[in-house]
Amino acid sequence: MTMSAMSAKTSTTTMTKMTTTTVTSTTERNKALVLDAMTALFQRRDASAVERLYAPGYIQDNPTIPQGRDALAALIPQLPADLFYEPGLMVAEGDYVVIHGRIRGWAPRPQVVIDIFRIEDGRLAEHWDVLQDEVSGGAASSGIAMFSPDERATQLAGSGSR
Repeated sequence: MTMSAMSAKTSTTTMTKMTTTTVTSTTERNKALVLDAMTALFQRRDASAVERLYAPGYIQDNPTIPQGRDALAALIPQLPADLFYEPGLMVAEGDYVVIHGRIRGWAPRPQVVIDIFRIEDGRLAEHWDVLQDEVSGGAASSGIAMFSPDERATQLAGSGSR
């Protein structure tokens, strides 16, 4: 191997490590943003968080919620008093974050939710979600609950087991 080939290889390896570090910190920052938004709105009922955390051109892909940041902020004071969101497992790649959670009070029965967010310039730019009425572990054919309140803690601890 020539000296220039060795330098190129070393440079590439260093660049890869720097990119990995950047991606990890961006991924963690994006996950923290989503967690902050979900708990601010659906636990603390903090409508002021919308302006801080959501992009001005925010796109809402849930067909039951009107478009835009202002509509989202207006929704918060109208939420039922018993509404409560429990965050769970989070997965992120690039500018996208997926959060698994449970929401009580949004519908007649608790629902398990998958929320998908696209992040742009450090703010939530777009949102999709899928909601399903929760079925308890005892009633599920698999015998496994659809949501566990400790799944986020288990993920942070590095264990994928139940």
